Amino acid sequence: MLKVGIVGVRGLSTMMGFNALPDVKVEAICDLDAELLASMAAKYNIPKTYRVYEDMLESDIDAVVIATPMQCHVPQAITALQAGKHIMSEVTAGVTMDELWWLIESVEKYNKIYMFAENYCYMPQNQHIRNMVSKGLFGEVYYCEGEYLHELTSMATYNYGEQTSGKISWRQFWQLGKRGAFYPTHSIGPVMQWYPGERILSVSSFGTGSHTLPKFRQDDTSVTMCQLTNNKLAQIRVDCLSPRPHNMSYYQLQGTKGVYEAPRGFGDDHKIWLSDMDPDTNSAKWRGLSEFNDYLPDRYKNATEEQNKAGHGGGDFFIVEDFINAIKTNTQPEIDVYKGCEWTAVALLSELSVMNNGRTMDMPNFRKNMPREEQVIKL
Repeated sequence: MLKVGIVGVRGLSTMMGFNALPDVKVEAICDLDAELLASMAAKYNIPKTYRVYEDMLESDIDAVVIATPMQCHVPQAITALQAGKHIMSEVTAGVTMDELWWLIESVEKYNKIYMFAENYCYMPQNQHIRNMVSKGLFGEVYYCEGEYLHELTSMATYNYGEQTSGKISWRQFWQLGKRGAFYPTHSIGPVMQWYPGERILSVSSFGTGSHTLPKFRQDDTSVTMCQLTNNKLAQIRVDCLSPRPHNMSYYQLQGTKGVYEAPRGFGDDHKIWLSDMDPDTNSAKWRGLSEFNDYLPDRYKNATEEQNKAGHGGGDFFIVEDFINAIKTNTQPEIDVYKGCEWTAVALLSELSVMNNGRTMDMPNFRKNMPREEQVIKL
């Protein structure tokens, strides 16, 4: 039986995934909020509760889900690795470049499983397009977009309980207090999976400045261009201040043989056009993604009702399943520490770029046994 501990009640989104797997049990949960901790443990039938993270690590759990504020991810990951625990970490991987070096070195030193929990990669539509890319339906992919448009100013303060209501939250500093694409991984993660074998070479970022709410340092909108190998491009937009309905998972893909666009909302749908569908582009018409359901990966086609209830169209089950399989086979998952650090570094380099008039920032080549002399930011 694999025993799992969760730090941060936000990590309870993984519960249905863990509960749907045999020989796995969520044994413990840790959170600073004692009242919330007790109520969530009772709701999900979790036997052990902790307010001190290190106390939970001293128990007989095998793995930890880190779902705390992003500035806690690396310190808690390293502490868990030192305690001999496997890790599934929420995004982002860290909040500074130095933290990314420390994280990689610790994963390599302690030889435990580290999975970067970028769950947008597991959304069924994103996996659907990925499979179509692998079958060559779009030809050579050379341009992709990802957007995360989520007005979250209400989260700049805590808004529950008499003791916390109205107090400034961590998001006011580590998200809305940063410039550039501070939260890029939901956008860049799925896009990079549509570029198999590619990596990000450089990042250039541009911001609108503060027009909506100048009290926050974050630009109203940041647009970041990632230059990949072979002159391919990935553009992402992050906007968490502009007053507008949410559109947190918009994507576009352009290849030599076709194009995909995600819905823009208000009745729109996932749509495809491939070059062999019509005589020419003048007569080209969109087709719904549902017409290509044969290309949906089998595990999404065959997902049970219980698995689909895990969230994100079943994606929250499959990310947990891949984490547990990685532990059982002692094989690092596909979304490993190196990808997690590269995708996170988009945010950190974007901040430097946007504050220097869009200056192009080189992306380090995150990989195993990376030489110390390459662990730098090049200007």
